[in-house]
Parts: sequence; C-alpha cells; structure tokens
Amino acid sequence: MDEPAAPAFYARRGSVVSDWWTLLHPPYTAWHLSYVALGAAVAPTRDWTALALSLLAFFLAVGLAAHALDELRGRPLRTEISASTLWAVSGLALAGAVGLGIAGAFFHRGPDWALALAIPVGATLVVGYNLELFEGRLHNNHVFAWAWGGFPVAVGYLAQSPPRSLTLGVAAVAMTVGGVGTAYAQRFLSTPARQLRRRTTSVSGTLTPTDGAPVELDRDLLLDPLERALRSLSWALPVLALAALLAGSGRTG
Repeated sequence: MDEPAAPAFYARRGSVVSDWWTLLHPPYTAWHLSYVALGAAVAPTRDWTALALSLLAFFLAVGLAAHALDELRGRPLRTEISASTLWAVSGLALAGAVGLGIAGAFFHRGPDWALALAIPVGATLVVGYNLELFEGRLHNNHVFAWAWGGFPVAVGYLAQSPPRSLTLGVAAVAMTVGGVGTAYAQRFLSTPARQLRRRTTSVSGTLTPTDGAPVELDRDLLLDPLERALRSLSWALPVLALAALLAGSGRTG
C-alpha cells in the first residue's frame, strides 16, 4: 500500500506558516490573478491603479476567502487552522474584496455600472461554489471555468473603463473565452490529480506498450504528467499576463 500523499504538490506541513502557505494555493492563486491582468491588457490604455485594486480584490476573494471556505468543507488540505479562524478570514477577505469593488466602481472613475454589477456576482460565486450552496448546483466544471477563468478576465477589462468599441469588445470576449478554456484545462488536470493524492491509497496494474517491456503502474506514475502540466500552466499564465501588460505599458490612461 502506498504512503499517504500530500494533499497538493505545493503543500507544506509542520508549522502555522506551512498551513497558510498551503491554504493560499500559491501556484493556482497566481494563475487566476493572471486572468485579471490579461483582461486589463486588452484595454487600449492602462490604468495601473485600477489594475492594482482589481488584483488585490481578487487575491482577497479567491486567494483567501474562497480557499478558506473550501477548507471548511471536509479539510481537503488537512491544515490545522481552526474553523473559527477560517470563517473570520473568509468573511473579512470577502468584505475587503467587495469594498474594493465598490471603491473601483463608484469612486475611482465611477460610476461604472457594469463593474458594480460584477460585485454581487463575484461574491455569490465565491460563497456558492466553495460552500456548495443551492444543492451544489454552482459546484461543477462549467461554473469553475467561467467563474475562475472567464469572470476575472471580464472584470480586469471592465475595471480599465475602456471606450465602447466593437473591436475591443470582440478582443475582450476572445480573451474571456481563452480564460475559460485554460480554466477547463486546469479542472480536467487537477480533478484526477486530487483523486490520486487525497482519495487513493494504492494503485496497481500494468501498462503494456506495443514495443518495450511492461510498466508497473503506481500513483506517482499517474500523477507525474498531470502535475507537470499544472505546474507549467501555473507559471506560464502569469508570464503571459506580464508580457501582455508590458507590451501595452506605453498606453497609460
């Protein structure tokens, strides 16, 4: 029988700092924050203050609130952070994200009603998805892809207060669909990886190639290609977002 695996490839154990590192899902948090930057990169001018507020709001909502709520559902990361702390962190972080959204929608360049509409949508997605409310109707691959991939792209774009333009609109939609597609890829890779790490005690079997010797299957062999792809995407998306922002950095609004 295999030894128990860590709950994630980035998981750390043994201290309070390790628990919080694991809870923050650093590779995935950076990945999803990159969608905000990619949305901003589509706009014809760059408002760095709006981008900073957007990134901070999504860090609070996704990096802290969503992950804290998710840990309350069965302790998938096996942290020792108390339930009361997780509830407090999720509530304060989500309130902070909502406050930043209100500031951006009504006080930065406002009023921006499209951006204002995104605030309750985002809050509902964070709570509904991670706590599996509404009989779990929001907790599925499709909602994940659109909420964690497409939604931050759209908000990152809207926060730049772009002018109305058919070309820009098409570009924003295309970038949003691209975010959805890569979020689907994450989901299709991470679901079997989580199954192997968190809910599998042993793997047995033999892979028989058309040429060469048979290969004995184990958990590490099955996990390796899944997590190599996840690791690659987790740094590639932020790098692409940074490149897109720098390419348009001369267009400052």
